[in-house]
Amino acid sequence: MSLARRAVPEDAEEVLRLRQVMIDSLGRPGGSRAGGWHADSLPVLRERLGEEDGDFAAFVVDRRDRPGALAALVAGTVDYRIGKPGNPRGRVGYVFSVATDPEARRRGYARACMEELLAWFRERGAGQVLLTASPEAEPLYASLGFTRDPDPSMRLLL
Repeated sequence: MSLARRAVPEDAEEVLRLRQVMIDSLGRPGGSRAGGWHADSLPVLRERLGEEDGDFAAFVVDRRDRPGALAALVAGTVDYRIGKPGNPRGRVGYVFSVATDPEARRRGYARACMEELLAWFRERGAGQVLLTASPEAEPLYASLGFTRDPDPSMRLLL
């Protein structure tokens, strides 16, 4: 039996807390709670966590020492992109918001969540899975079979 379980709407506040842990660990400017993004995100996140057959899922590990708190989080989506060799159906998984509470690290929680998310991607017919890896997390992803992608990435904020 896995340590991880699928997140439910009641986990939404803790999911946002762990997403903030991830954002803060990246040291990005503007990553703080300024602007009230948690309050704006909460209703949508609760709704999405309640969609069992949707294109979004989060897997979590509960904190044993704090009822109602989460120790780890992994979230992902399945998108459609035009098919190509190696993925003719065009279903692509994308992993984001991988976070573990600092005091709960090195216990296999992120791995347990990732394994559940990868199984969820397979169930939905994803032919490939993409993610952005921090240097600290790269060994975990490599052990799960991920390889570095040489394609360049760019971003536009709207």
